[in-house]
Formats: sequence, structure tokens, C-alpha cells
Amino acid sequence: MKLLALSGSLRAASINSALLRAAARLAPSGIEVEVFGAMGELSLFNPDRESDPPLPVVRLRRAVDAADALLIASPEYAHGVSGVMKNALDWLVSFAPFAGKPVAVINASPRAAHADTALKETLRTMSAVLVDEACVAIPLLGAGLDEQGMVDAEAVAAPIQRALEALCREAARRRPLDDATFPLG
Repeated sequence: MKLLALSGSLRAASINSALLRAAARLAPSGIEVEVFGAMGELSLFNPDRESDPPLPVVRLRRAVDAADALLIASPEYAHGVSGVMKNALDWLVSFAPFAGKPVAVINASPRAAHADTALKETLRTMSAVLVDEACVAIPLLGAGLDEQGMVDAEAVAAPIQRALEALCREAARRRPLDDATFPLG
């Protein structure tokens, strides 16, 4: 089972990016979480370029196509979704393999409710399958945890692992029968 993780933050010390890297480390056997590392390389969305997108967009689309599901963590800026995340999603709006893809949103700051709601609405509009059981809010803002601290803290690790398992169950349910090999049943 392959999950693609997208962070809506470009900050070197991003809590959202650290959370996704922690999720990759906490993934149960049989689940691979790839954190997409080129969000900052995506050019601004331009509908005129959709038929011949820039190479970073091609890489994003290939990664989305190859993934069984997506894991998204994004900060809230001025009560909205970060520009980085919105730009990436704009490049995926008319990308057919995105439609019907199971998605989990992990919110690293539960008081960032505006962006969380807006992000989920955008994803639904794009025909993503939001897996409610896999969408979690983990209060990390001000907790002082780095990636290793998140892996070590049961209060962080347990909900991440449950979210990954729920996301993978939904992805496995949507796979063709001849491709349904998932250890968590």
C-alpha cells in the first residue's frame, strides 16, 4: 500500500511537514508513506499549461497516480488554506487519477478550523474521497515536539497510526479484487 503525503508548508521547521515525516516512520508494515518533497518547485497554476505542465507538476501527478491514497497536512494562513497547498491542488483539479482517490487530512493545530474546513471542501469538490475516520486533529502547536518527539509521544503516534490504518482500509476497499493485498484487513 502506497500513500503520498503532501505538506502545505515550505518552512524548514514546519510542524505539518514533521508530522507527515513522523507518519512515514510510524506506518505499519506493508504501508509506505512517501512525503512529496517538491511542493516548493511547483510553478503557479496556469490553465494554459495543463496540457504541457512543467516538470515538477508532472512529478506531482505521477506520484499521485502511483499512490493508493493521499495524506495531507497544511497550516492555516489568514483563515485559509496555504497558497502552497491550494496551488498543488489546482494543478490536480483536472487530473483524472485524482478523482476518487482516498484522502486523509491531518490537522496539526485544531484551532485552524477555517483552513481545515476549506481544504476538505476543496477536496470534496475535486471528487476526492475524504476518509472521515482517517481525518484527525492533533494539537501540536506549542507542544515543542520535533519529528522524533512525535514518533515517541503516544498521544501523537497512536492517532496517526489509526488514521493510516483507516486510510489504507478505504484504499484497499477501492482496489480491484486482483490487486487487494493489504495486511490490516
